[in-house]
Amino acid sequence: MIPVGWPSALPDPEDGEFPERAVRWMLDLGPAEWRPQRVWHDYPQALAHRLRCDLEARREGARTAYATTRAALGSTPADVERVLNAVEAEGAILALRLREVELVQEALSGRRWRDRL
Repeated sequence: MIPVGWPSALPDPEDGEFPERAVRWMLDLGPAEWRPQRVWHDYPQALAHRLRCDLEARREGARTAYATTRAALGSTPADVERVLNAVEAEGAILALRLREVELVQEALSGRRWRDRL
């Protein structure tokens, strides 16, 4: 069983391909310069931890951008609203990705989920 919020691109953690596919998926979410670093391929749990830190920092950056956009741009209200909408959408995606990475990290640590009655 996979939990709500599980990444649609990944198989069930019981699937033999899960660890390798999880690494590729996480590397796709992180900066390109991580891909050639062998350590992330060899230590999937470390990669998940590093990616969570990166996503949390990006989410905080989006929050800061949202809070300061009006003052920073000084543009027309319509322009500011467009930028705020884009930042808000980015924040929602980051929150979703963060949840997915948390679940993958738990699965890599051996957690399995059961159906509730």
